[in-house]
Amino acid sequence: MITLSFVVPAYNEERGLGATLDAIRQAAAAIGVPFEVIVVDDASTDQTSAVAASRGATLIRVAHRQIAAARNAGARAATGDLLFFVDADTTVSAAILRSAIAAVRYGVVGGGAPVAFDGPVPLYARLLLRLLNVSFRMNRLAAGCFLFCTRKAFLTVGGFNEAYYCAEEVVLSRAVGRLGRFVVLHESVTTSARKFRSYSTRELLTSMFRIAIQGPKAMQRREGLELWYGERRNDPSDE
Repeated sequence: MITLSFVVPAYNEERGLGATLDAIRQAAAAIGVPFEVIVVDDASTDQTSAVAASRGATLIRVAHRQIAAARNAGARAATGDLLFFVDADTTVSAAILRSAIAAVRYGVVGGGAPVAFDGPVPLYARLLLRLLNVSFRMNRLAAGCFLFCTRKAFLTVGGFNEAYYCAEEVVLSRAVGRLGRFVVLHESVTTSARKFRSYSTRELLTSMFRIAIQGPKAMQRREGLELWYGERRNDPSDE
């Protein structure tokens, strides 16, 4: 029987992490396969570690402040045949796990899923998400909040490229895709849209424009990537 490892990188995610871990456990239990959940607390200053421990997750503490490095740290501790990388503010379902397992049994080496937002966002954010979902499906790329691949494929490509501070999931998608079939499932995952609610339109578009103009160089340093590495802002929907 195939075994699953869920790797959840987290930085100051005490508010949403519990729901994410509960959803993973419920989904995995519903399909009746052995699984483990690994939370990688990357230098949090809140109760992220306590939340992970309260849900029975394997807890790893690191101080990289880099998403790729945190994910790799979790993968090194994982023992499953199939690795799932799930963001700490993202909800998975039993349906998507079944679909991923079925795809792997048919020879797929990895994949991702369309993304849905958890609440209201500006119109431009809804349009952007639709565009990204279409683009990622056409190009067979995983969105950052959810990616799966076989353990063998992950080890073969050397894991996430730690030269990147963002878009490391795109780099891994392409690397794994060169080994075999990489798919985007039909089922969606739901992720927090808090950045679109807590950052101004100007801040968001400026950041996206900078990355689009500078290309990979902008992704290979932490500076300028405040959307990923700035201090977490409160989500107005929580107030």
